[in-house]
Amino acid sequence: QVQLVESGGSLVQPGGSLKLSCAASRIILSINPMGWYRQAPGKQRELVARIIMGRGTEYADSVKGRFTISRDNVKNTVYLQMNSLKPEDTAVYYCNVFSVRARADYWGQGTQVTVSS
Repeated sequence: QVQLVESGGSLVQPGGSLKLSCAASRIILSINPMGWYRQAPGKQRELVARIIMGRGTEYADSVKGRFTISRDNVKNTVYLQMNSLKPEDTAVYYCNVFSVRARADYWGQGTQVTVSS
């Protein structure tokens, strides 16, 4: 069973930083597309950042220049470094991996990020 476990969410003041982690088991992140999504209360889930196989990274316009997605192939973990956080970044953040072999989407349980003074 594929498992994605997110961590790193917290309450942070505007302008602060957080680093989210998503540790994967039973799936190899380096050979499958992956990304971070978020869902704020009353809103649809939206793409934040993703790693596209052979094409690099992609970011939502709202986070460009502030967020960075990265991957550690040894630890089989994907990260989301978030800087200059704003109240509108408040949401539950989810890790997503698409298994090319199984043609299936996998999601983590989510981690809460709250940006407030």
